[in-house]
Amino acid sequence: MISICLKLSVNFCLIVFTSIIYTNAVEMTFELHDNAKQCFFEVIDANVKTLLEYQVITGGNFDVDVELTAPNGQSLYKDVRKQYDSYMFTTSVKGEYKFCFSNEFSTFSHKIVYFDFQVGDDQPLNAIFGNPQTALTQVNTYIVAIHANLQSVNDMVNEDKIHDLRGFKFALSLKNRVNYWSIGQMSFIIVIGIGQIFILRGLFTEKRTTGIQVIS
Repeated sequence: MISICLKLSVNFCLIVFTSIIYTNAVEMTFELHDNAKQCFFEVIDANVKTLLEYQVITGGNFDVDVELTAPNGQSLYKDVRKQYDSYMFTTSVKGEYKFCFSNEFSTFSHKIVYFDFQVGDDQPLNAIFGNPQTALTQVNTYIVAIHANLQSVNDMVNEDKIHDLRGFKFALSLKNRVNYWSIGQMSFIIVIGIGQIFILRGLFTEKRTTGIQVIS
């Protein structure tokens, strides 16, 4: 039993180490202000499969301009007023690739954008254990299943983070609106109360007239 657990730990470490080597994934959530443009850069080798996914979480009409540019200046992907999308491509040359998110068309609303930039493919797990054509042992089969489940859990966690952030921003916006509405109502009630006081004082104030009476 101890040897099986030890073997399981070693194989699991190999999976994590291999995933780090063969896959370079970057996930980020950032705030994009109005009339602003944010760019990110990544140096990638030639003939590498790359994936860009993005989604506007909050702000305005949930849209943003996106452009992906190759090291030679060629525009690989460009779209305007997009809420979410994904684009997969294979690099043709080695160099620094740039992808930018622009909110320059908006004059007052800022956005929160989430993106996932993956460089390279995951190595098949059966290649880690030796010949890919060889049947996997029971322990290795369990490891492959655990790895697949962990990937599914990771995707679900990312989706939950996006939904939680969107819900938090909506609740915060709703709270501010309720506060502003309450302040407006309170100010209106105060003005009405002061006006009623002056009106009542005018009704009950005795008007005294003075004059000179002539007695003949």
